Amino acid sequence: MVSATRDQRVKRKAAQETTTTITKKIGGDKNGGERTITKTVGSKWYNADNVKTPVASRKHVHKPRKLRASLKPGAVLILLSGRHRAKRVVMLGSLPSGLLLVTGPYAINGVPMRRVDAAYVIATSTIVDVSGVDVSKYDDAYFKRTKKPSGVDVDMEESAKRPVPEHKIADQKAVDAALIAEIKKDSLLKPYLSSLFTLTDGQAPHELKF
Repeated sequence: MVSATRDQRVKRKAAQETTTTITKKIGGDKNGGERTITKTVGSKWYNADNVKTPVASRKHVHKPRKLRASLKPGAVLILLSGRHRAKRVVMLGSLPSGLLLVTGPYAINGVPMRRVDAAYVIATSTIVDVSGVDVSKYDDAYFKRTKKPSGVDVDMEESAKRPVPEHKIADQKAVDAALIAEIKKDSLLKPYLSSLFTLTDGQAPHELKF
């Protein structure tokens, strides 16, 4: 008779797992004297092969970010980071990625249409009517930079001075024209947007009402 292989012996030992009872003596007059408990006796053998266990999926499901109530189209925001920090911009809307679409406008304070994180802006109570601005074609793909061809050596100085595409210049002018027409209706709005946000001595940011 051919002897059983190691795997077969392991399976047989696992199948022979039994449950036995153990009687323990319990002291004290009111405890009954003894107690019967169950003890599971398992196999002392381990499987020789590594058994792979399924791992939970780590695929990230993108959920749209929930914005603060003050972040709505037309709100004037104060930028807190980046090259345009401390400048005031007009919020045009939100993108599928959760980033905000804002502009200066560029003709007033030099801030072009760009994406900003909602965590790095302060929303003010000033509202500009942006119902006449068409931003339907601006999405996250619109702001992605074109990759340089492989095998082409580009100077850092040349890449820093990369010219702006003509169609983006035309888009910026169209958005600025629609916004400036609304801004001109309030004589104080243009100087407000062109000024920088600063704090003076004794001002506490958490006590200011924007």
